[in-house]
Amino acid sequence: MTEYEAVILDIDGTIIRGDDLLSGAAAGIRTLEEAGCSRLLFSNNPTRGSAHYREKLAPYGLEVDPETVLTSATVTAQYLADTHPDERVFLVGSPRLETILEEAAIELTTAPDAADVVLGSFDREFSYSDLTDALQALEDGSAFYGTDPDTTIPVDGGTIPGSGAILAAMEAAAGREPDAILGKPSAVAAEAANARLEAPPERTLVVGDRLDTDIALGKQAGMETAVVLTGVTERADLEGGSPEPDHVLESLGDIETIL
Repeated sequence: MTEYEAVILDIDGTIIRGDDLLSGAAAGIRTLEEAGCSRLLFSNNPTRGSAHYREKLAPYGLEVDPETVLTSATVTAQYLADTHPDERVFLVGSPRLETILEEAAIELTTAPDAADVVLGSFDREFSYSDLTDALQALEDGSAFYGTDPDTTIPVDGGTIPGSGAILAAMEAAAGREPDAILGKPSAVAAEAANARLEAPPERTLVVGDRLDTDIALGKQAGMETAVVLTGVTERADLEGGSPEPDHVLESLGDIETIL
């Protein structure tokens, strides 16, 4: 038994890194299941939908119901569908995100002058031309959103620039900040997570590898937090790092020590 009714688990850097399952991750998930905690996986990956992680984790013997998975892409798609119905979205992002938005019945446009909303995200093909078009779209006062704030993404062999880096370029060119960034640690993300878990925040544990997204999400939502040292955060980062997690774990496999 444990005081926690639910747990929000980050994915990249907590359960997997690239295509590899992290050491201790499977054991940690089994421990949470045995403790009776309801589970929500939450990734700031803006290029994947919920079903992707069922397929990605199945080879490791981990069963995942897509209804228990959120990503910054799915949260963004739902938010735009709810708050900007029938408005045209100019996307700086990946083809995969484009598909997720279209599946949510969001109308996309490639014409900057026709944009009601501008959405910035991760895009491996991001170019000066994309930045120029985004600037034109934002000059007309369009609503401006980002999928997630992650400036880097952990991959096999190191890190690569993420959505936050592209959003920074768009912000600098347009001279304005996004109206909101919708993935972790936003209030929008916290509300989406709470709606899936239906557990009180004070009985919910957030586990992840980033202080500025995973731990910040938990702190702002009144949840208990634990950082794992299998992703971007190292022990040296914790000295003076903010926000401060309630617990520090070498890996998800050590989760039993705080249950």
